[in-house]
Amino acid sequence: MGSDVKDVKPGDFVIAPFTHGCGHCAACLAGFDGNCMNQEAGGNGDYQCEYLRFTNANWALVKIPGQPSDYTDDQLNDLLTLADVMATGYHAAASAEVKPGDTVAVIGDGAVGLCGVIGAKLRGADRIISLSHHEDRAKLAREFGATDIVAERGDDAVKKVMELTDGNGVDAVLECVGAVSAIEQAGKLALPGAIVGRVGVPQTEPSSNTLFWKNIGLRGGIASVTTYDRKVLLDAVLKGKIHPGKVFAKRFSLDDIQKAYEVMDKREAIKSLVIVSE
Repeated sequence: MGSDVKDVKPGDFVIAPFTHGCGHCAACLAGFDGNCMNQEAGGNGDYQCEYLRFTNANWALVKIPGQPSDYTDDQLNDLLTLADVMATGYHAAASAEVKPGDTVAVIGDGAVGLCGVIGAKLRGADRIISLSHHEDRAKLAREFGATDIVAERGDDAVKKVMELTDGNGVDAVLECVGAVSAIEQAGKLALPGAIVGRVGVPQTEPSSNTLFWKNIGLRGGIASVTTYDRKVLLDAVLKGKIHPGKVFAKRFSLDDIQKAYEVMDKREAIKSLVIVSE
């Protein structure tokens, strides 16, 4: 521990968010610690190794009650998602300003998209439409709170969502892919005046024509992990309200990390869990 670290101590059980907010700059105070103005360059590296040098540790680390031995494997998996994918999925829902009673569409059925379903549910969405092309992921999306599954692709998917919403479109769209086609599809699914929450890392910037003519907002980016964990997500996991750890279909040792990536690339696992040691 550095000398300025006062809020955590050696032996504490913590979540190490993939963003390192300082907690006191203008961005952090506004709730956007993923865009911290005092984050060291390269501060987000080295996560998949035995040791991590974590900057801004005094504020950014999220303390978990007790010790790992106090939790089941399933609970530990849930807690692990709070370092990244659950907070990112929730960020999509928060960026889209999902509110109670909304109808929401989620584009992307990977770990982040599935956590986006959870995020929309936590924020009170009444209807959640998951665009999913894989049976195992669609099943998990339903378990997480999706009310409808759209397996069609492209314009056929848009047509199906419109049928489900009486031709109106949805109140909010969670874009969890990053492809230009996904943003453009989001614009077609959205009700005029809706907001698209984007968390998929953009490949290139899409045309804004569809968004402009329908008065659709586009916002999102890097998740505010520490902020969301402390305000919403850690409590939800500890109370058993959400179980995002179910996105981890397979586990691997650090020595087998190449295999962990390969099974995700082949769609044999939604998300691989990599551990340093048993």
